[in-house]
Amino acid sequence: MPRFLVHIHTGPADPNKATLGCLVALTAARKGHEVTVFFAGDGVHLLAADHAGLEGAGTGRLGDHLTGLAEAGARFRVSGMSAKARGYDDGLLEAHPAEFAMPEVLVDLAHAADTVLSY
Repeated sequence: MPRFLVHIHTGPADPNKATLGCLVALTAARKGHEVTVFFAGDGVHLLAADHAGLEGAGTGRLGDHLTGLAEAGARFRVSGMSAKARGYDDGLLEAHPAEFAMPEVLVDLAHAADTVLSY
């Protein structure tokens, strides 16, 4: 199956765009595609538990998407530099199939992916 990379750099200030990225990633995962979601910039906020209730207009609830992605076997990569700059530590990764990654990982994932989407 094709590999999808969904790069989410939009944070909770734009709930429609942030949840849309997660919804599209979840849709790809449920169709059986290999999905990696790379959270960077303000997108790292989306993994914080206090944003699970974030909901977009017609794009669903963030917490449901993240749970669905984990259940579907999607992998999360989180910009370590973005997380640190926003005050997060390893606790951000708890409860998610996630690990910190540097920019070269994003480049490698994009190179290896069949489809790259950015939100």
